[in-house]
Amino acid sequence: MKKIIVFTIVILSVVMLYASQVFASEEILNGVATSSLIEISEDQKKDLQGFIDLYGSEPYGFTAFVLDKIRLFSIPFCFLGVVISAVYQYVIGIRKLDVRYKGFYTMIAFITLFVIAQVLPLVFVIVIKGFGRS
Repeated sequence: MKKIIVFTIVILSVVMLYASQVFASEEILNGVATSSLIEISEDQKKDLQGFIDLYGSEPYGFTAFVLDKIRLFSIPFCFLGVVISAVYQYVIGIRKLDVRYKGFYTMIAFITLFVIAQVLPLVFVIVIKGFGRS
């Protein structure tokens, strides 16, 4: 029960931290309030349109856009997972063998997830550009 409460508090604090950074960074330019959230949205729309133009199709462009975002966000997520797994394996696992194995298997899972998330966009490009449409 304690683990669930701690996990919930950590997730909520991370969400609050990002939300406060987005809303606290409003700037006033020439008397018009523009939020960085609107700028981020416009940048994402431009990126999506760039992928759609590059692949020549909306489904392929959207898929490439999503795979690119997964690739980018998997780096810090998997790094954090490997660090937590290393703590379980090497710090807590010194005295408890079952926790050591849990840390080891979790580390293997995060590294596998990281490799898949990094290679999947490359495989998509090779399949679509090489063997897909003419």
